[in-house]
Amino acid sequence: MLKIIINSVLAVGLFSVNLSPSNAEVKEVILLHTNDIESVYEPIEAVWRDDIELIGGMPYLATLIQQVRAKESISFLLDAGDIYTGALSKKTLGKLPFDLYTAMGYDAVNIGNHEFEYGWKSLVETKPRAGFPVLNANVVHKLSDTMIAQPYTILEQGGVKIGVIGVMGVDAFLNASAVFQRAELTIKDPIAVTQFWIDKIRADVDMVVVLTHQNKTAPMQSNKESDPAVQRGFHEDYEMAGKLSGADVIFGGHSDNGLLEPVVHPDTGTVIAITFGQGMHLGYTKFKVNTDKHNVSFVNGKLIPVNATNLPPEPKILALIEHQRQAFPELSKHVTNMTESAMRLYNQESTIGNILTDIMRKKSGSDVAMLNSGSIRADLNKGEVTREHVMNVYPFVDNLYVVELSGKQLKELVEYSFTLPYGIAQFSGIKLTYDSSKPNMQRVESMLVDGQPIIDEQSYTVSTTAFVAKGGDGYEVFTKGKTTELDTMLIDMFVEGLGKKRAFTLPELGRQVDINK
Repeated sequence: MLKIIINSVLAVGLFSVNLSPSNAEVKEVILLHTNDIESVYEPIEAVWRDDIELIGGMPYLATLIQQVRAKESISFLLDAGDIYTGALSKKTLGKLPFDLYTAMGYDAVNIGNHEFEYGWKSLVETKPRAGFPVLNANVVHKLSDTMIAQPYTILEQGGVKIGVIGVMGVDAFLNASAVFQRAELTIKDPIAVTQFWIDKIRADVDMVVVLTHQNKTAPMQSNKESDPAVQRGFHEDYEMAGKLSGADVIFGGHSDNGLLEPVVHPDTGTVIAITFGQGMHLGYTKFKVNTDKHNVSFVNGKLIPVNATNLPPEPKILALIEHQRQAFPELSKHVTNMTESAMRLYNQESTIGNILTDIMRKKSGSDVAMLNSGSIRADLNKGEVTREHVMNVYPFVDNLYVVELSGKQLKELVEYSFTLPYGIAQFSGIKLTYDSSKPNMQRVESMLVDGQPIIDEQSYTVSTTAFVAKGGDGYEVFTKGKTTELDTMLIDMFVEGLGKKRAFTLPELGRQVDINK
């Protein structure tokens, strides 16, 4: 049935184009783009910037989009994926994100790995409520080869037709979503699939846009734009741009690398652009399009920061969010107050990482607690903390695990963390020094567990998440130990631990010290 529906959509797309354009001329086209907003509804403190106090937040982004589009004759609004995650998204099984993007006027949205958070079947059931085409061309059902979304759409405005194709990267599909979330699905080569659809639609449109969700997994760090050490690049987008024929622009997602100005591939002329994610910037690109000659010229591009201090929130977007908050009043329950903001760091020890791992270790009674930085999905701003805020920090549904490892294996775990495959691991119960200038797996200089030197033959208990305990993020050393699942939900444990203090002050740093800095 799904295959029939998709084929019908494709047929409509193929036969709705005007093959005899009239009054052809060079027109200015604005493409606005976002990626990896991930249900960030509130602004965050822009502590890394001197010019902005508060940045981001979907109601403020919506206002900025309205202001920019009001000044342009022809504009399209596109997103490269990851519209899910967070407390309200989870409670509504993705309905709220689709409603918000519809109200914001998006013209097309690509599927990101986070859209599988509630299982791919849930995504297929929910996406019809979207007021825009939901795209993916290369994720298919293993047995039937059926696509889970339409591969492309053709959009028209002001006499300009653009073809928009959506794809996901292989690594983003396999390593950034859990196996149960994508069970029964497989992925095809994104470059080959994209070229196939470009060849199908190129003659029917004036320009081709590719929305990708690929590159290396994004760093979970709000101030990534000011920290080159954590920026993950856009290598898969660049490779794709060099191999595709007929693609005018690629808008990327997943790595949240951020390009202050788009990059033009020297061999093909394909433009590449990506924002830092979390709704902190609106991508703006300008093109001149000759609708008679299929000639597209890139003019310029930039990232516009979402200055929430100077922008009013968009009332419709606020109302949608508040309606769902009222539907789930338990999310507004007061937990504690933060005396300062607890911010994430990806390649360093962080205050929020220390807070969460301290709670894990105390609850489990383990020698050590470990949390992968990629699982910390938000900061805790200064001021009141509600259950919703805590669920935004850790939006996953899993129990606490305890794994018994030898001292030698625990050292292996720490050494692997310092190779920075997915950021540094956050720890409680360990104090160590390391030298980041030394070769991989040879960086630990000293290591204490509960104040005592670690002993290779001794057994230690390590509390962690289900994802990591099962080897997630490459921590395969956990699969060698004896594992016990506790009857303790991590989110409930974090709420309980934070709620034990009326005012929560930040723990000191210094558990993991790089002697090379």
